[in-house]
Amino acid sequence: MGGVSARERRANVIRAAIAEFAIAGYRGTTTAAIAERVGVSQPYLFRLFPDKRAIFVAALVRSTEDTRLAFERAADGVEGSERARQVMADAYARLISTRPETLLMQMQGYLAVAAAEAQGDDLIGEVVRAGWMSVWEAVHVALGADGEKTASFFACGMLGNTLTAIGLPANAGR
Repeated sequence: MGGVSARERRANVIRAAIAEFAIAGYRGTTTAAIAERVGVSQPYLFRLFPDKRAIFVAALVRSTEDTRLAFERAADGVEGSERARQVMADAYARLISTRPETLLMQMQGYLAVAAAEAQGDDLIGEVVRAGWMSVWEAVHVALGADGEKTASFFACGMLGNTLTAIGLPANAGR
């Protein structure tokens, strides 16, 4: 990875980690698999991140940020209008169809919260909850700060997530 800045190397590791964690989860993913996917050694990986948990947290943050940014960019200029819901739903559908690992990583994060907290590790739960709230806030603002519209948007979105994750088209629930 010569000629690549440390920031770019970290971003490459995070993308590789999202792909690995999305499929195998936290426990099933090895740092060796992440290192191999990105084309670096494990020792090099640990120069960028202190441990597997830090890589997982960075992957959670990145996947959540990608989702939040997709909503914000889609709603830019149409906040509070009836069109905001549709453009955000379309943007999210594009995101999870072109980068399904984004959705799967978020789902792996939800799964990891209970397991981590049962072992006394609150960090993953804090990261997942903060990420969820940032996405919720972006959607809530775009929908004119209407609680019912926001709840409905997320209810439909979670149904779409579930259907997509099990291999059905997102519109199968209609």
